Order: sequence, then structure tokens, then C-alpha cells
Amino acid sequence: MLTVDQLREDVSAGRVDTVLLAIADMQGRLQGKRLSARYFLEEVLEHAAEGCNYLLAVDIDMNTVSGYGMSSWERGYGDFVMKPDLSTLRRVPWQDGTVMLMADVLWEDGADVVASPRQILRAQLARLAERGWKAYVGTELEFIVYTDTYESAWSKAYRDLTPANQYNVDYSLLGGARVEPLLRRIRLGMEGAGMYVESAKGECNLGQHEIAFRFDEALATCDNHSIYKNGAKEIAAQDGMSITFMAKPNHREGNSCHIHISLRTAEGEPVMAGDGAHGLSRIGEHFIAGQLAALREFTLLYAPNINSYKRYVPGSFAPTAVKWGVDNRTCALRLVGHGPSLRVENRVPGGDVNPYLAVSALVAAGLHGIEHELPLEEAFGGNAYTAGADTVPTTLRDALALWEASKIAKAALGEEVVEHYANNARVELAAFDAAVTDWELFRGFERM
Repeated sequence: MLTVDQLREDVSAGRVDTVLLAIADMQGRLQGKRLSARYFLEEVLEHAAEGCNYLLAVDIDMNTVSGYGMSSWERGYGDFVMKPDLSTLRRVPWQDGTVMLMADVLWEDGADVVASPRQILRAQLARLAERGWKAYVGTELEFIVYTDTYESAWSKAYRDLTPANQYNVDYSLLGGARVEPLLRRIRLGMEGAGMYVESAKGECNLGQHEIAFRFDEALATCDNHSIYKNGAKEIAAQDGMSITFMAKPNHREGNSCHIHISLRTAEGEPVMAGDGAHGLSRIGEHFIAGQLAALREFTLLYAPNINSYKRYVPGSFAPTAVKWGVDNRTCALRLVGHGPSLRVENRVPGGDVNPYLAVSALVAAGLHGIEHELPLEEAFGGNAYTAGADTVPTTLRDALALWEASKIAKAALGEEVVEHYANNARVELAAFDAAVTDWELFRGFERM
């Protein structure tokens, strides 16, 4: 990570000429501006920058859509403020002469744009801070590597792409070596951007891999997650390849994003670990109970897209049952670690998740359990796929209905946030419902 003084030295010496100022949009993508380093130091550092507020009120194709209270044609599509968070300043090793930092999204009067993903997470972390706690989080993003460029993949309508591995390379060192030049560039690039890389390993789908990073405080992890995801795509493109984090790009195993979370005091003492069953404290039990109670209602934040729900297939390592278990990968929630490392892994999110929203949901659900002292059911020890338990929603439409009716979400996140992301889901559903798919053409063009 960089200080402003170090940046001034680098700019003066000609080592840095560009500053990327980024916000996270509703999909968790990085949006923002490329600023000249001189302009950043002389103007933006003190006065911030501006961006059109439609960045948090468009669909994934950047089309203006109706239904958002904070931004519309009727409101004139004005600006919001992009306030640099100097604690996130870092180098971008895969781009010459470039550094970057994240920004908080504010209105002109300094008030938070409450529907901004980063501000939503800040609000939930503030609730933890009132109790003297911090959330520590790790995200595990899977992706698939193709030897096609992004441009050729687009031109081929994403058909007949060549995966970097043509068989299952889960834990295979030989399979990983096939794409090690790319994986190594990504790992070293992220190290140079201030992240702590743990490992890389192959996964089950063809060309599927995962790079793991050490846990950190929740906001830092979510920033790192978004920067890594964006940077990995940029590095792959520079190497003439492509990467997808899509939740379910084909009929084989999807791309997951398991999220690990634990709570600690300001002094670093574990909050969820104790002398209860499975090493849990009473707070830890309530925290997990809250996760279970809110899981179906919060699935919209874990699985935000139409395609997200294609992952939930029994026997696929993607969860379907709303159950928790000790080191049980068939459950939606998996308790792992011991003592200070004790943590909960939520296995519901896919690679398309917005980390800020998902972690906000984890914190809000846990606090719901703690505040209401919810009792924790017994850990499930068998095959949760066949448990006959409640399941995660199977479609975005079902998840939307649960989200809109959720008293937990409205109490924890606020009516404005609930409505904003409900509208986002409605827009996505309307676009999908209007589309004519390849499946329909192949089924019906000649034979109907």
C-alpha cells in the first residue's frame, strides 16, 4: 500500500503518471476515472471528484432504466461525489505508471449515497463497531480460463470456446502448470497491489482455477476482491486469454465464491469462539442462527443474477439446503477452524456476487441472530441435499419475492436499500423475460 507522500515522490520522479479512482457499482464492478497524477494531487486529493449518479441506477449493459428513486431522467441524472479513501491507495503493477484507490460515494452535502454497495457495508460494520467488534472476511473466487480472447469469445457468441484445461484438474499440479504463467502473473500482480496471496489450485470444471487470499477486515477484503477480479481479467486479456467468474457458464460445476466470516474485538480477541458445542460461544451460536434465519430472504444479495441460480444442483458442491454443519460441504453454512480461527463459511454465493452486498448480508443476519438471541439448531451431520430441509430459492424471481417481503432486511438495511436492489432484480427479470434464447430457437425453429 502507498502513502500520499510516497505517491508524490513517485510522481515527481516520473514513475507514476496515472491514478485510477474507482467505485464499486451494483454488480461489484469497478467504475470511475483515469486521472492524471498531477491533477489528482493538486485537485482531487482535497476536493474529491464527481461521477454521474446513473452509475448506481443502470443495468449491466449500462442502459438507463426506470424505477430508481435516487437517479432518473426526472431527477436530471446529476452527479454524486467520489471521495477518495486514501487507505486503499496502491500500485497497479500490470499497468505502467499507474496507481489506484477506492472511493466512497456521497451526495454533494456529504451524506452517504445509502444504496452504494460500499456505503451499505460501512453501515453494517458501524453496527458491529457499536458493540466493539470487527468482522474479518475471506472470499474464495473460482474462475474458468479460456485460451480465446474476450473479443473472439464475443464474436463466437461464447460457443465452442477452448478451456485452458481439457479435463478435471482439481488439486492437480500438472493441470495448474498448464496455465501457471497466467496464474503467476495474477498472483504477483495482486501481491504488488498490496494483497496477501495464499495459494492457487485447480478446480473441477475444465480450465477452472482458484487463487486464495488471506483474510482481512471486511471492507479491505471486499475492496481487494473487486480489484483482484477486475485485475485478473485485465491480465488475462493482456495474455490473449479470457477469464469468466460467471456463476454457471456451462453444464459442469459452476464458479463459487465461498465467504468466510468471523468476529473479533477491537483488541483482536475472537468473539464467536468459546467453550460451547463445537467450540462456539453463545454469541457464535446466535450469529449462525441468524444466518440460517435470514438466508432465504437475503439470497438476492448472495445470488444477484438469473444465472446465479443455475449453480444450485444437488451433489454439485453448491448448496441447496438451509442447514449448517461442522466441516460439512453439503450444507449452506459450514463451520471450520478451531479457537481463534473458528469461522463460518457461507457457500451460497457464486463468482458473480457483489462482495460488499454479500458481506453486508452476513453481518446483518448475524446481528439479527445476536440481538434476538436466536437458538441454534443441531449441526447437520449427513447429506444435506437429501435432508428434506428448506432450500435456497431456485430462481431470481423467488429470491426477489422473499427479499421484498423481508422484515429483517428492511430493519437492518433500510427501505431505500431494499427497494433499490429489488428494482435491480426486476430490471434483470424484465430483460430476461423479453429475450429469445438459443434454447427456444433450437427447440422451436423447425419442430413447432
